Amino acid sequence: MSGAIEFLAAEQRGCKYLLFRQLYFDFDFVEERIALSELPLVSFVRLGRCNISKSEILNKLLCNPQQCTDIFVNFNMDCGNINKKISDGLVEMAWYLPCGNENIDVFPEPVAIANLRGDIQSFETQYTFLCEASTAVFVFFESQLLDSYIKATVSKLNLKKSNFIFKANQNDADFVEKIQSKLQDAIKNNNHKMSVVQLAEIRAKESADEITSNINDIVQFKNEELPLHGEILMKLATLEKEECRMKKVGDKSVEDYKNELQIEERKLREEQNETGISVTMSCFIKAISTPEKAYFLKWMRINLENHSHEVLPQLRELYKQKCQDICGNKTEIAELDKKISDSSLGVEHFIREMSQLYEAAVLLPENALYQKQLEHLPKLCAQLLLDGFSLELVDGDSSNIPEKWITSVFSELNTLVEPKNKIMVVTVLGVQSSGKSTLLNTMFGVQFAVSSGRCTRGAFIQLIKVTEERKAELHCDYIVIIDTEGLKSPELAQLDNSYEHDNELATLVVGLSDVTIVNIAMENSTEMKDILQIIVHAFLRMEEIGKKHTCLFVHQNVADVSAHVSNMRDRKFLLEQLDEMTQAAAKMENKLEFKKFTDLMNYDTETGDHYIPGLWHGNPPMAPVSIGYSESVYALKKHIMDIFKYYKPSTINEFLKWTKDLWTAVKFEKFIFSFRNSLVADAYMKLCTEYNSWDWTLRKQMHTWALKAETKILNYGKFKKECTVEDVHCHLLREAECVLSKGQDEIIDKIQSYYEQGEGHVELVESYRQDFINSAKSLKTELSNSITRKLDAALSRRNGMMKVEGIIKTYMDTMEEKVLDLLKDCREKKSDMSDSMLNEAFEKMWQETVRTLSDTGFQPQDIMTRVFHHLRKNLQPRGSSMAQSLDKVKDLHNQGHGKFVVHKDNYINQILSKVWNAQKIKRVEEMSDNLIKDCSEFVKTKRNCKDDYDDTYIREILNKIDEKLKAHEDLELKEDFELSLKLYICGFASREFQIIHNQFIKQNNPLTALENLKKTYHSDFIDLYRERDQCQKKADEFMSNCLKLALERYMSEKLGMEMADKMVIGENSAIFGTRTTFQISVLKNLLAESKLKTYLHFIASYEYFVKKFIFDQVKEHFTAENRMIKLEEELLNKVISEITQAIKESEQNSKKNDIKGFIENICNKLESRLVFPKEAVDKITLNNANQKKFTEFLLCSVSTIFSSSLSVVTVNSLQTKPQDMLFNRVWGCGKQCPFCKAPCEAGGEVHAKHFLSIHRPEGLGRYRFDNSKKLVTDICTSLVHSDISFKCRDTKDQWHKYKEYSKIYPDWQIDPDRSIEASPYWKYVMAEFNEQFAEEYDAKPADIPPYWKNMKTQAEESLK
Repeated sequence: MSGAIEFLAAEQRGCKYLLFRQLYFDFDFVEERIALSELPLVSFVRLGRCNISKSEILNKLLCNPQQCTDIFVNFNMDCGNINKKISDGLVEMAWYLPCGNENIDVFPEPVAIANLRGDIQSFETQYTFLCEASTAVFVFFESQLLDSYIKATVSKLNLKKSNFIFKANQNDADFVEKIQSKLQDAIKNNNHKMSVVQLAEIRAKESADEITSNINDIVQFKNEELPLHGEILMKLATLEKEECRMKKVGDKSVEDYKNELQIEERKLREEQNETGISVTMSCFIKAISTPEKAYFLKWMRINLENHSHEVLPQLRELYKQKCQDICGNKTEIAELDKKISDSSLGVEHFIREMSQLYEAAVLLPENALYQKQLEHLPKLCAQLLLDGFSLELVDGDSSNIPEKWITSVFSELNTLVEPKNKIMVVTVLGVQSSGKSTLLNTMFGVQFAVSSGRCTRGAFIQLIKVTEERKAELHCDYIVIIDTEGLKSPELAQLDNSYEHDNELATLVVGLSDVTIVNIAMENSTEMKDILQIIVHAFLRMEEIGKKHTCLFVHQNVADVSAHVSNMRDRKFLLEQLDEMTQAAAKMENKLEFKKFTDLMNYDTETGDHYIPGLWHGNPPMAPVSIGYSESVYALKKHIMDIFKYYKPSTINEFLKWTKDLWTAVKFEKFIFSFRNSLVADAYMKLCTEYNSWDWTLRKQMHTWALKAETKILNYGKFKKECTVEDVHCHLLREAECVLSKGQDEIIDKIQSYYEQGEGHVELVESYRQDFINSAKSLKTELSNSITRKLDAALSRRNGMMKVEGIIKTYMDTMEEKVLDLLKDCREKKSDMSDSMLNEAFEKMWQETVRTLSDTGFQPQDIMTRVFHHLRKNLQPRGSSMAQSLDKVKDLHNQGHGKFVVHKDNYINQILSKVWNAQKIKRVEEMSDNLIKDCSEFVKTKRNCKDDYDDTYIREILNKIDEKLKAHEDLELKEDFELSLKLYICGFASREFQIIHNQFIKQNNPLTALENLKKTYHSDFIDLYRERDQCQKKADEFMSNCLKLALERYMSEKLGMEMADKMVIGENSAIFGTRTTFQISVLKNLLAESKLKTYLHFIASYEYFVKKFIFDQVKEHFTAENRMIKLEEELLNKVISEITQAIKESEQNSKKNDIKGFIENICNKLESRLVFPKEAVDKITLNNANQKKFTEFLLCSVSTIFSSSLSVVTVNSLQTKPQDMLFNRVWGCGKQCPFCKAPCEAGGEVHAKHFLSIHRPEGLGRYRFDNSKKLVTDICTSLVHSDISFKCRDTKDQWHKYKEYSKIYPDWQIDPDRSIEASPYWKYVMAEFNEQFAEEYDAKPADIPPYWKNMKTQAEESLK
């Protein structure tokens, strides 16, 4: 090894503390710190100016003639002729290390060379120091300078002629040979040796020496001074994984077994706390708290590795020898591997001890003094990371991550650097001893430990700060480098079961990385196939959750300049191997859609491989680092930096989340991740929130559009008639389709744009993109069907009304003509008529006119027969057996009376047990009662709107029944039940519809309508005769008989949507924002009430519980603070403003004193907003009013109608009910887990599978153990991971394995995962009401784990 270092600057942070190999002629290697090695020190100085270059001669002196290296910079080197600025007075050091070959070695033993820059006359201090420390000093000077200074030195040291070497006429080679000879003689004749440590003593070394001076036996030292991370940590790591994997659970209850493991874990933590902190650790923590911590840690590393290297080189050499015959030396190799681990001692072991001190302390009460004394440790470690020291992420000995410690360290790190906390991550993976650490050290200037054998254990991270100039380009503040231990070959892995460890490690670091470097050393190429298998598995697992990576293959020890071209065939072969392994890994992970390596990531055979020559140029140890190696590593680094430009960085907190979630998944052997991952869950929640916003916007838009379209149809022909009402209806349907298509496309575009922008880690939920697109399409279909039904009903109502309006208009025209004739006759009489005379004349005229009018209004319809007809039509596709049963029913007169009762034979399955049948009876009764209640509410709503019956009413009811029966297909209800239920509902509905029809006929009979106007005609007749001003009166009539009614209908339709909107975007947005937040609010409400009856209703009748909850929330919100009145005021203000504007505009466009035309103009302008009663408009004909005055009075009346129109509106009286709108928003698909009854959490209306993030204990869904009859405490995700079986009505009471649940419930996705526990919320509920649930479910109480009790606080926290 060669290369100059700055001797006098040895305390600077940039100094390299490197290991060297000292090779003796017995061919034994000794590995130790160069700073600790006592070697002969030979110094070279210059007196005055010289014609020869001292540094150039030294370069030739230290190198073999066949392998000349520029160690010291000199004038004749490239760029060596620049002016000196800082080098004068500097002492540089280099070492010569022999390789053991006499023909090659310049010196037979290691030698340290010191080179003083500048003239010693100017730097006497440095010269004096070198004279004291050196074995020999060589002074370069010109012979003509033999002045008094030289003569005095000769005399003082008694120097002879042999002490002088004269170049004379010799060439450089002969001159160098003479110096070499003299130097060898000087070393032989002088035993004076010196180490760098002896040359430079610093204060921080004292603290390091204080700690390491007590080390006699490393294993004993670790057991006594670092006791917390030895056997205790191994046990804790084993317990932690066993708590997740449950491999030894046997026939015990999962929750009981978990409880046992947790108790054992707590005991070990208590033991750690009782052991406390050792004196050595106190000194260590104190030292890293000082400003000299960097020097302290470097000296600690030197001292510790000096101790380790007394043992490790021999053990590693023996390990290599034994590995040559793995089969014959299995036991010895395993023991040697353990010895190597036990004999290793580095700074990481002290940091690991700190982590265990902290992890144990945080379990103590918050006010515990011991905990407070240690709470500063994470910040110390975070500062070390910032100072360039590495942090152990994965403990390679116990294969464990101290999660609480790592969490606290990264949290402190984030606090220290925030807001500059954006990071990119690079990881290197590969076979052991393939140069991974050296590669990272060269590429990034870091100092990961390098050595022979299996050096790095676990995974270490280091932080590199990005300069301000590069931040904008790389989009990050820091680069995180992860160095991993070498992956073992399968043969070695089998010896210590480390294959699983390697698999876990690869999965973890690949998951954390943006760029993964796979290091392939050519001498290890035979092992690469099996190692690549591990890496391909890791990439496959990351692809499954949407984590995008770049993979670069680095081929080391490939020196040919044409390597990239000549190795095309090898790259193709490598890709074929990767494809083969991808297929094998996909088969193991049951992800057969992945056929090629390029399915997992973008890998280009042109750019994805880098060929790097060997590290050394020539034979080490005196070989310099190959320039080709440096250039190739630089090209790799540049490529990585270019990749970063197109990546979105993570924050430190996001990196921490990934670490925790990946580690959790690794612990549970859960490599195909699902929604448990918190970042994925967050990304999905953000997408759901966005989609819900887009969904709600379109719903609001279409509700407003449909209200206007319906109003337009209902106003058709009243004031203008350009086409048929059917044409208007068709045009509106086409327009609706266009608006809906545009709305659907906008949502889909927003979904695509959301994914393309990459906000909120949306790449992690890429697999759900199509589900949301399908939901947008489903929303369009839903709204289209709803609008079509609404407009069809409006068309039917308008067609029915137009005939009546025509008759009424004829009657009114006739009556107006008679009134005007009577008025003319009365005025022609010369005498003034009294009021009694006028009354008598009007009454006579009225009776005579009415007798001439025929009663040609609506003819009563037999609605019950029409309903029965639609029922028959609905049941027609059911087949002959249903038709035969229906033929026995003559009509609906005897149907729908009393309480609905149906014979149990219609839904009882004799095959099922009594328990399942009892549950089924209860579910059928609940479903029937709730459906009947819904239909009854529907009929009541139709009765309140005072419209005529329309066949769309019964079709909608029958559609409700069919949807409900389809949703309860699992009940396997028979045809007789369906018929009985439909007959009952159609029976009571038909009677109500008949009443609605009869009332409508009565109210809209033309003669009745005319009779209702008699007082108005009489009043107008008197006013006209007396020539009274009717402006005020007619304005009031128009407002009360026309505008007020129209406003009431408008408010009834509009207010519901506005109320729902306020609940969604106002202060209740936290409840109704998304389906998940809504469910959390429901659970909070349940916990506050904490009643068994409420929980039972919630679990068994989730849909109806939710409806009631929403209704109560709406009612409570709008009752408080007069919110309903305020919202009415807000809506009325808007519409009255429009009415005022319409009046003003109509005044300008109407003929003078044409009051009727003026009114019709107003109605025309408002026809898409308000539905006007035609007869009320037509009545404004008999008048004696001035249009200007009429307008003034009308405007005045509009201002007063505001207060009179405000009324206490009940939520149920609204035509559009806010609770229904909100229910559609938060209800989703409404499916409940078949085992635990928790509702599906999938976003959007359409999704491929139903799923949940956290299931409930199955006992809440009525499941119990068959033998003990006790309620089950396990949750679905644990059970589908087990070999346990279940039976229920869906399995025909036959046993079926949970693992194969999808055969029974193919629409559900329940990921097998023991990592997921029931939430503290449901643990508390199960424990709190255990006895009551058991009694209700006809079972025995569950065996509740002790730690489930008294969890109310945790239950409340889990909902935050």
